[in-house]
Amino acid sequence: MSSTFYKETDDILERYELASERIATIKEDKELPENLQAFFNQVTDFIQTIIPIMNKATADELANRSLAECEKDAELVFAIYKEERYSNSFLCPTYAVEQLGEELGGVLSSVFYRLTNMIHVAFAGRLDIFTIYLELFLQVYGECQMETEDKYRREGVVSALYSFQHDYCNIFTSESLITMIDPEYDFYTDIIVNADLSDDRYMYRYGMYIGDNERGIAAHLRSLPHEDVVAMARTYVEGYIKGFEVTGKDISKKETVCVESPVGFELMAREAIRLFNEAGLAATVRFGGTSGRNLYSTVPNKQCEYDHKDDRAYIWDKGLADRMLEVEKNTLEKYKDLAAAHGGPAVIETFGEVPFEPKNFPANAQYSEKQDELNVYFMSQWGQIMNQYVKGEERSFTIIAYPIPEIGKDFNAIFNETVAVNTMDYELYKSIQQHIIDVLDKGDRVHVTGRGDNHTDITVKLHHLDDPTKQTNFENCVADVNIPVGEVFTSPELEGTNGVLHVTQVYLRELGYKNLELKFEEGKIVSYTCSNFDSEEENKKYIFDNVLFKHETLPLGEFAIGTNTRAFVMGQKYGIADKLPILIAEKTGPHFAVGDTCYSHAEDVPMYNPDGKECIARDNSCSLLRKTDISKAYFNCHTDITIPYYELGDITVITESGEELPIIVEGRFVVPGTEVLNEVLDA
Repeated sequence: MSSTFYKETDDILERYELASERIATIKEDKELPENLQAFFNQVTDFIQTIIPIMNKATADELANRSLAECEKDAELVFAIYKEERYSNSFLCPTYAVEQLGEELGGVLSSVFYRLTNMIHVAFAGRLDIFTIYLELFLQVYGECQMETEDKYRREGVVSALYSFQHDYCNIFTSESLITMIDPEYDFYTDIIVNADLSDDRYMYRYGMYIGDNERGIAAHLRSLPHEDVVAMARTYVEGYIKGFEVTGKDISKKETVCVESPVGFELMAREAIRLFNEAGLAATVRFGGTSGRNLYSTVPNKQCEYDHKDDRAYIWDKGLADRMLEVEKNTLEKYKDLAAAHGGPAVIETFGEVPFEPKNFPANAQYSEKQDELNVYFMSQWGQIMNQYVKGEERSFTIIAYPIPEIGKDFNAIFNETVAVNTMDYELYKSIQQHIIDVLDKGDRVHVTGRGDNHTDITVKLHHLDDPTKQTNFENCVADVNIPVGEVFTSPELEGTNGVLHVTQVYLRELGYKNLELKFEEGKIVSYTCSNFDSEEENKKYIFDNVLFKHETLPLGEFAIGTNTRAFVMGQKYGIADKLPILIAEKTGPHFAVGDTCYSHAEDVPMYNPDGKECIARDNSCSLLRKTDISKAYFNCHTDITIPYYELGDITVITESGEELPIIVEGRFVVPGTEVLNEVLDA
């Protein structure tokens, strides 16, 4: 890590030595009840597999390991996530509750999960953070040594966790923000830019899980001609720059871009960073916990991550929320010049993992209704503070996606086809989509229906155009912020938007949904269900947590028509439709986004299509509340739900006079000038 931000001190060294020496003796104590002692023994064993990594990092020896040594170290530290081991370890809340009881099991399992962050901290050589994790473990151990009832031990453990989060918020919250905006914080970027990428050893310096996907992607990129990798990077970088151009934002004010990249893509990321530098932008890659890193790898155990997703419920209250918001505010104020010069994220996504359908267990932590309300408050406040310093009307982004080897035997062919999809003809699609927009702009509303097993039947209300010669409702979206090309979209009027949205299967944010159904009245969700679980209560909770993000309702923030039929056919040809990321999937049919509009925090910035018309549909009755009560205007989420062409019936524009103008009939485009879109569908 850059010495600008971190230097070891004698105090930290002394604390580290004392804590690690004490932990080494825990298994000899044998003072606790047998089941409780077993917990501390197991966590001690885990910590003692990480300490040698910490020592190698501080001695600057990690980069000198052989590939065999790298693989051995990784096998040891990530063994806790192996499915058969996880289900019989205290890292699993269900097992922990079975062994330790309801009072202690869940909260101690959450402590164990929190301590797994020590892995990436150790590889980064952050002795300061590593030490405070050791001290947390010792404090929890001390609380459990008290000769008292489990409920009082639990209070002590919760208190220790709360104090840890509160007292070290200046590290965990602050550093996550600083590393987003300051390129001097260079632990990850140094590896990407300067490491030897000719074999896999560099990957094992990150402290992340390295599996077949990471190794396979790196090998595939090495096999490509260098000019092909450069072309991939150029598409990605040019998309970011175009994003500023098409939205009329001044990129010359910006000095940094946050690069979000999967492990294994370093050859492409290195070229992208070089191209960004040539464009006057320095790259940042965030360092932090699971939710605070922008370099990422395959999750070693998704059920484990799901089991612990609500662990904060053990300590979450208004005081802690306000403390985190205070640190966010103070950090961004201190680094306000860096924040103002930050341009936003440039994201490389991956797809192809087997869709994950989680299991719910009663032992997992759950937020109370009051805490759910607090989560909504916190995210609203967090977004408002962020927007004060990294202004929505001045920043942009881009996202591009590629498959990973887990997608199956056709990986190489799918990868090559994805590259082709990502570089499709900008000018051709601009023209085709303009024909669609010209028809849409004649409408008062749009009626969308499903076919077959899909029972979608929804009417979307459009904004009124005062001057159709100068105004439009739909943005002509080509390859800029959202790569690849292929959609026209709008922020609809909420009042007058009614009906049912249904998809038989969809994959949202790495979670699978079966028969997802949302009912809208006046543009807002009034009911929802799916068929993932046996009980309706579980199905509703699943959607409430992961689609509504604990809001009682969400508005329809976007309606779009995807036009990338080539991407759709790719999904069908290779049987990967359920694995396509929303970035590509949203281009393969009409999609509906619940949450904020696409223009969130930038509604007042004029937006023009290539034909010169202004896109006036940037607001709805929710986002307009920013003028009177900003806390009610934004929801800090935006989830796209796509109806694939094979489930799609018709999309019909209805004018104020009641005339019906078809856009799609039985899944085929019928607007003159769009016939080419059907060719690949009918081939």
